[in-house]
This record gives sequence, structure tokens and C-alpha cells, in this order.
Amino acid sequence: MSDSAADVRRLRTDDWRIFRELRLRALAEDPDGFAATLAEVADLPEERWRARLGGPVFVAFEDGRPVATGGGWAPEGRTDYFVWGMWTAPEARGRGHAHRLLETVLAAPEGAGRQVSLHVTLGNDDARRLYLAAGFVPTGEVEPLREGSPLQVELLRLER
Repeated sequence: MSDSAADVRRLRTDDWRIFRELRLRALAEDPDGFAATLAEVADLPEERWRARLGGPVFVAFEDGRPVATGGGWAPEGRTDYFVWGMWTAPEARGRGHAHRLLETVLAAPEGAGRQVSLHVTLGNDDARRLYLAAGFVPTGEVEPLREGSPLQVELLRLER
């Protein structure tokens, strides 16, 4: 691994292909970690991928290859900021990418002054440990991962 292993950058709309590739891989390899499914997003047009990059989406690169992602979403007219889409490729896990991405998403200007929340799939203990260590606390609010799924997600909120 070279010095570029720690390269984290915010994607711009012209980076939509990088985002699409990584998101589709994440949905294929870890379908139980996301509300969306691969079938729902695989055929989205370019405009939809570009639109998703309007909010902050960050990618970690190892030797120039995208290996991890995470984003933030600040709904218009609300005071919430949601962390979403956190994922690290299996071959790059254990190298601190998720921690760096989470810190970067939390530091994005879109989240300033907002109540920060995220969902974590029950049973995803590695992600839960990361979020708790970052200051997130369980709310006890649990809901299905998506319609028809037996999996549940819990809402966590950041205490600052």
C-alpha cells in the first residue's frame, strides 16, 4: 500500500461513474447493509447518479482504486443530517477507511449545526462499534431495513 492509501476525496457530479461502480459493488456484496437493492438501482440513468452526488459523497482510494464510500444527506427544510451508504470493500477492511470516511462526512459543511443520525443493521457489529466509538448513541428506534425484509435497522444519533 502506498501513501495514496489514505486518499479520501469528495466526489463531484463528473465522478458519477466512480460512485456508480462502488455503490453497485456494495449492493451486490453486502445487500443486507442497505435500504436500496441492486435491482432497484442497477439501471438508473446517469442523471440520477449525478444527482446523488449533489450531497456530500466521499470515497477512499487505495493506490488510485476506490475501496470505500460514505455520504451525508441534509434534507431541505429540516435540521437533520443523515450519514448513509457507508461501505468498505472486503479486501480493504481493517485499514481505517470507514473511520476516516465517517470523520470526513461528519465534518462536511452540510452537516454543520444539524442533528446527525444514521441507521445500522442489527447484527452488523463492526459498523455499530465504529458508530458508538464516534459518539453515536442508540435511540431504541427500530424499523425494517426495507419493505418485506426480515432485517431490522436501528436509528443512532450523534451526541456532540
